[in-house]
Amino acid sequence: MFKKLAGLTIAASLLLAACGDKEEATQGEKVKVAFELGSKPITYVDEKGEPAGYDIDVMKLVDEKLEDYTFEYVGTTSDDLLIGVEQGKYQVGVKNAFFTEERAQKYIYPKQFIGLSSAGLVLSKQNAAIKTLEDFAKKQFKLAPIAANNAQYTIIAEYNAANPNNPVKLEAGEEFGVDVVQWVNEGRVDGGVIIEGMFNKQVTEADGPYHAFKDDVVYNEFAVIKTWPLFNKKQQAFADAYDEAMQEIEASGELQKLSEKHYGRNLFEVLDQVER
Repeated sequence: MFKKLAGLTIAASLLLAACGDKEEATQGEKVKVAFELGSKPITYVDEKGEPAGYDIDVMKLVDEKLEDYTFEYVGTTSDDLLIGVEQGKYQVGVKNAFFTEERAQKYIYPKQFIGLSSAGLVLSKQNAAIKTLEDFAKKQFKLAPIAANNAQYTIIAEYNAANPNNPVKLEAGEEFGVDVVQWVNEGRVDGGVIIEGMFNKQVTEADGPYHAFKDDVVYNEFAVIKTWPLFNKKQQAFADAYDEAMQEIEASGELQKLSEKHYGRNLFEVLDQVER
């Protein structure tokens, strides 16, 4: 009798262990998704302390489709995200990242972009007639410094390379980003590059930190640009899985809905005009 009970106990233990293994396997490989803090409405932490924003919502849709992976979101600085993904601390990072050749040497860019971003100039109301980088350059206006590792710097550098006779005065800043709205309002510079969503959150919305400047500064779009997640170089299989999931998500129309939700505008309506 004892032998039979012992046998049943061992069998039950093995069955439980097998069930435990199966449950753990269905959870999938855990991957760390780094996101930049304080970049509302793109990536930020909401009032409940939860990761939020356009890029986060898209990655959550991707997570739902990838049974072999479990996502863990880690909020951090832009610099730590870039270094961390490159070194493998994080498997992927989202931060409204544009494509640059320099970054393509350090990270995997997947085939499917994650979203679209409106880039523009913050200007004082008196300079509202300036609509393009060409207009800004002709006036020989001063632009707010942009860190050399910020893709916005690359955008201006590319314009300058294509327009050597009418370049924008481009200064590399020490910090990844400066408070361009404040700088323009104070008259320290004539203009600064900013993302429309961030301008709206800072200035247009009633609870924005610079809402008091809503009648003093303007946002003039000069480009709509594709944005991408950045994968660690050893994460090709993960990047491929992301691509498969994103094809389904794009076909569902969910990206357009999220663009409306977070940016107040369906940027995908101008996708056929996007050059970058």
